[in-house]
Amino acid sequence: IGTLPFFALETTPRRRLAYNLKTTIEAAFALFAVVLLSPFLLLIALMIKLTSKGPVIFKQLRVGLRGRKFYIYKFRTMVTNAEKLKAALMEFNESDGPAFKIKNDPRITKIGGFLRKTGLDEVPQLFNVIRGDMSLVGPRPAIPSEVAQYQPWQRRRLRMRPGLTCLWAVNGRDAVDFETWMKLDMQYIDNWS
Repeated sequence: IGTLPFFALETTPRRRLAYNLKTTIEAAFALFAVVLLSPFLLLIALMIKLTSKGPVIFKQLRVGLRGRKFYIYKFRTMVTNAEKLKAALMEFNESDGPAFKIKNDPRITKIGGFLRKTGLDEVPQLFNVIRGDMSLVGPRPAIPSEVAQYQPWQRRRLRMRPGLTCLWAVNGRDAVDFETWMKLDMQYIDNWS
């Protein structure tokens, strides 16, 4: 202003009307998909229940739009005490960033391996889309401990509602290093439609 330079930080998408339309269309699609897929979802739930002990649905705290915390829902693909076993497996972490990844994670159940490979474990997140916690497309939601380790430029991914899928997922998923993953999220944030 005048001779004083300044800059502004935006925390919401610029095209508010388009963003609201995107959210409405995605919620309607998610509701339609849940109704259409419900027999298939029941079959997956039955397979999980018959092959391992514990709940069918895994619920985990994640960080969403503007840092708001919410619970994400997935079909359970690991043993019930997987979070407790994680500490003992930290030395095998193959991720170069704050995310935790092991190629042949011993905590994954037999049916869980199939669900993860096909992406079917993510289908219950359609309920997160219906609730407005997530979008169909957007940066994947991170757990709070990962977000706490973000560099300042990586926090910008919290200005979009997280999604079921993203550029990272279609560009190699686990084969993509953490920094490239974050850059792909920024690319989506800057160019979404």
